[in-house]
Amino acid sequence: MMTSTLPLISRISTPCKHLAAPGPDRERLMSLLAEAVHVPDHGRLRPWRFILIEGEARARIGKVLFERVQSAVPDASAVRLEKERTRFSFAPCIVAVVLNPVKGHKVPEIEQLLSGGAVCMNLLHAAHQAGFGAQWLTGFAAYDREVLAAVGVAPGESLLGYIHIGTRTETAPERERPDPAALLTVAAP
Repeated sequence: MMTSTLPLISRISTPCKHLAAPGPDRERLMSLLAEAVHVPDHGRLRPWRFILIEGEARARIGKVLFERVQSAVPDASAVRLEKERTRFSFAPCIVAVVLNPVKGHKVPEIEQLLSGGAVCMNLLHAAHQAGFGAQWLTGFAAYDREVLAAVGVAPGESLLGYIHIGTRTETAPERERPDPAALLTVAAP
């Protein structure tokens, strides 16, 4: 297994249009997913699962996305339509993280949702540690039921995000981050 010494503070999102092959092979992907599931999971419910989008599935889903945006957003510009059509065509490996909450359980659904969000973040960190670029995307493709059906998301499930993983073709500039000291409040004794 490849190890890295890249500090988490060096992780940045790489726009999916700047991700290309090679991506993680199946063995490496399974390792990344094993790291991703090391999250708080109250009740050990595992209310999340993965769908791998690769190869020709990327173009098929891109076509569905293009058609859905064209239909649902009649004033969508040609630029937006092209962006949607090609959204899944850059990164060789896209992992859809799906939330399948356990309804009526003593563990509130918000905690299950947060656990799924942690899975997404861990997958980004794991990809970074392995030397890949990655980006977590949502948008129209994450909420339209016809697009979700094309991806393989079942009724009753929702999509937490598409994690695009590949080799960086460009390095995104670091953005300004907030000062943690300005965000910290100390509780009264």
